[in-house]
Amino acid sequence: MTSKELLYIEDVLAHEKVMQTACSEFSNQVQNTELKSFLTMLSSKHQQYFGTFYSLLG
Repeated sequence: MTSKELLYIEDVLAHEKVMQTACSEFSNQVQNTELKSFLTMLSSKHQQYFGTFYSLLG
């Protein structure tokens, strides 16, 4: 991989981690069960995306 591609992956990893954390935190704060479920699902998806991109580095 080129250095530019590695920088892109590092940037994506940071964004995915921020999104996963935000969705998880918002999920813990909302009362609406449908919205809580949706945010939990989004948090899980962002964790999966993080893992996928991280695996490109190894």
